[in-house]
Amino acid sequence: MSYLPLGLRLQSGAFPVVIYGLAIIALVVLGARRPLRRSLPVQLVGALVGAGVGLVLAWLVSDVWNSFGVSLTLVTRLWFAVGVSGIGFAVASIRRGRIWRIVLASVSVFLFALTGAVGVNIDVAEFPTLGSALGVNAIRKLSLPVVSPTAPTTTTASTGLQTLALSWHAPADLPKTGTIGSVIIPAAVSHFSARSALVYLPPAALVANAPRLPVLEMLSGQPGSPANLITSGALGTILDQFAAAHAGLAPIVVIPDQLGASQLNPMCVDSSLGNSATYLTVDVPNWINHNLHVLPGRTNWAIGGFSQGGTCAIQLGAKFHGLYGSILDISGQLVPVGATLSATIAKGFGGSTAAYAAAAPVALLAAGTPYTDTLGMFYVGQNDARYGVRAVTVSNAARAAGMTVHYEVSPGTAHDWHTVQFALRQGIPILASRWGL
Repeated sequence: MSYLPLGLRLQSGAFPVVIYGLAIIALVVLGARRPLRRSLPVQLVGALVGAGVGLVLAWLVSDVWNSFGVSLTLVTRLWFAVGVSGIGFAVASIRRGRIWRIVLASVSVFLFALTGAVGVNIDVAEFPTLGSALGVNAIRKLSLPVVSPTAPTTTTASTGLQTLALSWHAPADLPKTGTIGSVIIPAAVSHFSARSALVYLPPAALVANAPRLPVLEMLSGQPGSPANLITSGALGTILDQFAAAHAGLAPIVVIPDQLGASQLNPMCVDSSLGNSATYLTVDVPNWINHNLHVLPGRTNWAIGGFSQGGTCAIQLGAKFHGLYGSILDISGQLVPVGATLSATIAKGFGGSTAAYAAAAPVALLAAGTPYTDTLGMFYVGQNDARYGVRAVTVSNAARAAGMTVHYEVSPGTAHDWHTVQFALRQGIPILASRWGL
């Protein structure tokens, strides 16, 4: 049994305030060394050198080495510099100090590093709780079957979309929230080595004689795992809020693993890296239809994702538009890409430059036009300098290919989980309107 407060909130509440407060106190105590004219200038030089080192490192990581595949925001760079600056201040405080000051300065190195990390985490919204930062979640295995597949499907003759908002009457025993559970989706056809998937079932799916519901196949980014959409993306919370305002109705969401491991990137194609595309478009839909009480027909199915998952969503949504009637691309890439372009072509496309070019979303869209009765939704952060231009390019290509396109910019966010949360809050109601929820 863990005694750590895994639910401790890292982005809001008391934790950031306490960390910032302790850092300020440490600065004051370390700086109050007499005579000030001798000690403080040395400490300030240490802080300035640290700030410079922090900014240079952030530039190298973001713009030279491209370690994360995204351009770091100014806020993240500044917080990184603040953390290293504090470390420089603390190291300079050790010089000819008493034992207690040396101990305090040594502890402050960790404290200032933590201060910078807290600021960065608030900016990118990666780890909402201590449990998520430690990679620990309380998601349990989903028990199947979870519903009785006896309820009729209500549709309109003109569109084929269900009209549950008009016909659904929530029973007295309707749960207040949905449920999230992990499942193993066998790779019977693809033989892809996937990790456990996650499933969100809204309250309406948890009652006797539950109605058939539309389904959203959602993909997280890389590096990452399906759990990121729940912890960092707050997907379950957002869907519960929507369901609470709509008599328990919301889509069923399945979050499969398109990577195989956090650091891998099979690029959602079938290759020597694994048959990711077949897994996501054959094995996963087969499992959904066999195990969950979902509506048939492409208009009731959507695929979405964030970053690498967004790229997968537009790739697969464009190529397999007989399966998916809606696409949700959050900060996706212009092309699928691994570590380097040469490695991408060699490992993902058998060395064929032509096959690589044909797998780009804009090429797939051009090849599949016209996209009749297909909704393409594109979201990107206002401060996402690298992916913002790409989102405009792909969304324009989708519009030119005949899709009904919804493009929206998340104000004040970047290539981060704030953008994902914005996209889900704005996009779920649009999808739900299309689905008659």
